[in-house]
Amino acid sequence: MNLNRTEWVRYGTIGMIGIAVVAPFLSSNLYLLNILTLMLIFIIFSSAWNLLAYSGQGSLGHAAFFGIGAYASTLIAAKSGISPYVTLFLGAAVAAFIGIFIGLTCVRLKEWFLAMVTFGFAIIVQTITVSLLTPITGGWDGIASPRLMSPEIPGYQLIEYYSILVITIGCILFIYYIMKSRIGLAFSAIRENELEARAAGVDPVKYRLLAFALSAYLAGIAGALEIHHIGYITPEIFGVDLSFWPVTYVIFGGLSSCQKGLWLFRTRSRRGGLPGKTNGAEQK
Repeated sequence: MNLNRTEWVRYGTIGMIGIAVVAPFLSSNLYLLNILTLMLIFIIFSSAWNLLAYSGQGSLGHAAFFGIGAYASTLIAAKSGISPYVTLFLGAAVAAFIGIFIGLTCVRLKEWFLAMVTFGFAIIVQTITVSLLTPITGGWDGIASPRLMSPEIPGYQLIEYYSILVITIGCILFIYYIMKSRIGLAFSAIRENELEARAAGVDPVKYRLLAFALSAYLAGIAGALEIHHIGYITPEIFGVDLSFWPVTYVIFGGLSSCQKGLWLFRTRSRRGGLPGKTNGAEQK
């Protein structure tokens, strides 16, 4: 049976999901289950960074959004009593808001200039957390975080694993459909040739800011999941090493290919499918 690339990807994805579903039953080792859970969390984190890179932007401070989402979710859950399954998305929204603010400040910067700004931002956030916000965050000592699933529930580790697996699949599907949409085509066009993208009616600042917000949101979800899984949070979550992990994972896993992005963008533009430009504008 001859399969094309799309079919290989489809069947490979189904196979990987199947392995993830049955993996906990292959061993009763809770340490292995913990490793699998953390692996799923960092799949989300790495995918968030990759989404940003897809739009032609680089970040060396994504730990800032990872940590902001974690702290925001923890504080909301602790103060309100709302389930972490809800607050993790609220914490991610806080991370996205901060991401938009940072994006408005430096989204016009190119590649690694932006990366260095985000790197400095992560250090600043950590400094603020251990100084100005110590009464709230506990400083370097940190604070307890509500668990995603109460340890009093029998088999809570397994329930937690499958919950995170569902969230991970949801995040990956979200990114997939974004990339297949006109927004994804705009990201690709901007990365390939910003001048041509502008000429085609795409606003690079608008779409880069959108990519920044989406990436920060997903990074915030990953951070909240990790901390609610561990049950404790400290400012070490903003560490430099955590900012480099998603970069390393994505490079070894394979950066998203954008070679066909501009071609697809041009093809759709001829059909009147350009994001940010109407058919009437094209006819003129």
